[in-house]
Amino acid sequence: MVSFAPPETFAHRRDFLRLAAKGKKCARPGFVMQAMRHGGDAALRVGYTATKKIGNAVVRNRARRRLREAARLVLAGRELAGVELVLICRQDTATMPFQALCGQLDAALGEVLR
Repeated sequence: MVSFAPPETFAHRRDFLRLAAKGKKCARPGFVMQAMRHGGDAALRVGYTATKKIGNAVVRNRARRRLREAARLVLAGRELAGVELVLICRQDTATMPFQALCGQLDAALGEVLR
């Protein structure tokens, strides 16, 4: 059975910095993905971030919400134990069509985790 529950999220800045330094990166028009597979049976963990460059708090929150929902839908039903992802919002994250955002996320995930 497919679970559509949101994945576990990062709680500490050090997790974001570790993936920025050691993770594999993939840039798309809608976001930047940093990923690292560390093995083991740990659950999938995802971090979301949006910088002030993309707009005010309303725009940043909208972009993060859309990216979080796209990740929830795309990651559902995949076996990604031991994977950590950071998704960084870009200017187009808040305005691009949602299906395009999901498609980009799916393609980036396949590219980064090969």
